[in-house]
Amino acid sequence: MKLKVSASASKPEFRKHWEQVLAELSAQAAKLREGGGPKAAARQKEQGKMLARERVEALLDPGCEFLELGSWAGWGMYQEWGGAPGAGVVTGIGRVSGRLCVIVANDATVKAGAWFPITCKKILRAQEIALENRLPVIYLVDSAGVFLPLQEEIFPDKEHFGRVFYNNARLSAAGIYQIAAIMGPCVAGGAYLPIMSDEALIVEGTGSIFLAGPALVKAAIGESVDIESLGGAQVQTDISMVVDDRFPDDASCIQAIRHRISKLAKPPLAPFDRQEPKPPAVDPAGILGIIPPDRAKPYDSYALLAHLLDDSEFEEYKATSGRTLVCGEGRIGGWAVGIVANQRQVVTRRRGLDPSEQEMQIGGVIYADAADKGARFVELMNQKGIPLLFLQDVTGFMVGTRAEREGIIKDGAKMVHVVANSTVPKITIIVGNSFGAGNYAMCGKAYGPRFIFAWPSARIAVMGGDQAAQTLLQLQVGKREVSEEEKERLLSDIRARYEATLDPRYAAARLWVDGILDPRQTREVVAACLEACAHQGSLTPYRWGVLQT
Repeated sequence: MKLKVSASASKPEFRKHWEQVLAELSAQAAKLREGGGPKAAARQKEQGKMLARERVEALLDPGCEFLELGSWAGWGMYQEWGGAPGAGVVTGIGRVSGRLCVIVANDATVKAGAWFPITCKKILRAQEIALENRLPVIYLVDSAGVFLPLQEEIFPDKEHFGRVFYNNARLSAAGIYQIAAIMGPCVAGGAYLPIMSDEALIVEGTGSIFLAGPALVKAAIGESVDIESLGGAQVQTDISMVVDDRFPDDASCIQAIRHRISKLAKPPLAPFDRQEPKPPAVDPAGILGIIPPDRAKPYDSYALLAHLLDDSEFEEYKATSGRTLVCGEGRIGGWAVGIVANQRQVVTRRRGLDPSEQEMQIGGVIYADAADKGARFVELMNQKGIPLLFLQDVTGFMVGTRAEREGIIKDGAKMVHVVANSTVPKITIIVGNSFGAGNYAMCGKAYGPRFIFAWPSARIAVMGGDQAAQTLLQLQVGKREVSEEEKERLLSDIRARYEATLDPRYAAARLWVDGILDPRQTREVVAACLEACAHQGSLTPYRWGVLQT
């Protein structure tokens, strides 16, 4: 079925608003890409080194797009230490010698490439993507190691520094190729990352690797030694044989990586169906005019799908029931995909054969019938081997007497259960609201999406700002007497602080999402993600536990 969209569905005033927001975000993102700034970049150049992004660009095939992940990581964080733009590391997926690879490149302009807690989280996320999608990993190492003032937040726990080397071992054991280039300092525990890779290269004069630097060696055993004699390229390649090969500069080292990647065996691809891509039947740029700036206002999710799907073709599942959830099949970039999207418009629910037995349902809310429908659809996509795309704009599950008697907890749990156990790739786009357990049912970060992105219109929280502010006000005021004027002042302050945490940049800074998307780029990004997912090889059988039916 071709989705028919009224010309008035895309509103010029909405489009103008989001264009302004995107312009602001673009300017901020450009600033983040500068890393530690021009002075730090100049110092790195003086050492004869390329910058992190220059290394990535030299590594990639000419003309190929780089799907950067986590570019907002660290935004607004660690200000007492001068900040950590991009978490001091560049990560993403790109094509190297014809092969899709995960790339991890330390940015030495940010605190000499030191690892903040968010740096560790970002690198672990890159390794997770490589492991789930069986993509080779390229590490471009240039790091001073753990940022010592925050060592207790990065060293000892399960998802801390040591987990990176644990993942090195698991990736290698799974037959997923890893190659590391030591292009700057590589110190202490960080020395294990390149040496636990399958191959390790080093750049002469700038690359070094050792468990303890000269100062610590002097303090520990009284030996005086310089960096090159301790762990420079010649020592670690020719004498210790810790590193495989050495190269005179960054450029030649990067070319050596490209040559090695070019010889990798071709991977078996998953049998996800793909046809020749087609553009949507409507202007894709019109997607900016669908979402109202006021996130409390409704819009038609079918109009959204018309701007995303190839030829605007959509085969809907159970179109006349569970209507606050839109489910069906379509294609994006030629790839077959199952869509689960929240319907934000008010819809009519039939409760009996008599036309008078109907009720209006609130858009963006998951009712019991919608949860049951969503669970069945996710099961069906697993049976058919079709990847899933979740489009989140959800305020939560329905509450109240009627909802409880209809079994909302049972049906909600069923949907959460099925999404958790789904084995086909899941990709999530947070279009608007992402509140409460609705975040879970619609495959939020905790439910293992292969990739998850937010639009500038996204808001992620346990509940909406107004509801949260009123609840927090009651907790703060308690039983004491408070004037209406003071209540308003407190409420305004609470709302402002809470609203700041709903900003998609707040989520992206903490890696709750992999990035903030321009909605006009959604089709290309989802298609790139599906291509990466296809490298997983064979499909994993779908199994589930006990469902309360």
